[in-house]
Amino acid sequence: MKEQSNGVPAALPTLLRAVEAEQASGCAAAEAARVEAHRRWAAVAKPLGSLGLLEAAVEDAAALGQSAEVRFDTRAVLVLCADNGVVRQGVSQVDSTVTAVAARSIAAGRSSVGQMAALAHCDVITVDMGMQKPVSGAGLLERRIGAGTADITEGPAMTRAQAEQAVLTGAALVRTEQERGCTLLATGEMGIGNTTTSAAVACALLRQPARAMTGRGAGLSDAGLRRKRWAVDTALAVNRPDPADALDVLAKVGGFDLAGLCGVFLGGALYRVPVLMDGFISAVAALCALRLCPAVGAAVFASHVSAEPGHSAVLRALGKTPLIAAQMRLGEGTGAVAAMPLLDMALAVYRGTTFDVYGIPAYVPQEGAQ
Repeated sequence: MKEQSNGVPAALPTLLRAVEAEQASGCAAAEAARVEAHRRWAAVAKPLGSLGLLEAAVEDAAALGQSAEVRFDTRAVLVLCADNGVVRQGVSQVDSTVTAVAARSIAAGRSSVGQMAALAHCDVITVDMGMQKPVSGAGLLERRIGAGTADITEGPAMTRAQAEQAVLTGAALVRTEQERGCTLLATGEMGIGNTTTSAAVACALLRQPARAMTGRGAGLSDAGLRRKRWAVDTALAVNRPDPADALDVLAKVGGFDLAGLCGVFLGGALYRVPVLMDGFISAVAALCALRLCPAVGAAVFASHVSAEPGHSAVLRALGKTPLIAAQMRLGEGTGAVAAMPLLDMALAVYRGTTFDVYGIPAYVPQEGAQ
């Protein structure tokens, strides 16, 4: 296998084959770990299945890691930052200069995700995937694919080669975190205009009109929403992305952040690190990854469902049920980080008191019980 210096496959087809092979080769070990995790839940002194989706999340993590000894001790949120040329069409309240300002704030730990991550004992990794101008400062990783994307209402956002490079870069970020011992990742992003690109990608993949997938983002007016929907419909008509080719969709109407996040999910499946997706933008990136490689679903964990109108539809397409329904729409990875304490609490119970300690019989499944 041809690899980059960081150990990640140097071409996307090779990466996809590696993910498929990794997941296929570990099926037996994954199923054994899931069965053991389920047995442990059944032994805990509580009604069967009473922690619902939290129990399922622990079992899914056990299967992915091929071990019932689930740990989330070292965690990080990857916040991918990039600019989008479609902002010129008035699809946002603010211009692209805000992306760089926000990226500096995130890297410095002053942003919302930084404050939440500190409470969740989570590192924040801020990555420049392609802001208009390079941003210097402590804590910012430079992984630039270009100086922002082109305006998708006038032509493709990027070349296919750039899209592939961004996906591979995202996978490489996971490899780096896995090597330093990270056992749980979350996805985040910062990029003015990226709910527009995400809506365009979702429309293409799910064959939906703009009105079904396009929301107000950071609080657009009625007039702003009309411009945004026009931009999505126009981008789809101008570029005609192929719904059967997720990389084509990313290249034509996506963004560097979206393509990078797609790679993060692929990397999670290859390196067996659970990836908590944040909101609509992260979910769209996960859907791209799933369309490129169905095996990636094992590494995708849903944190919350946002207020964006297309998020629920994308979650259904992914086959994922979110842990939180708080109508969040902040971005930066905040929803994914908010789910981390829930997983911590689930693990505390998972490792907790069993029926044997009390000397009482365990619950057994009853006919008709859910």
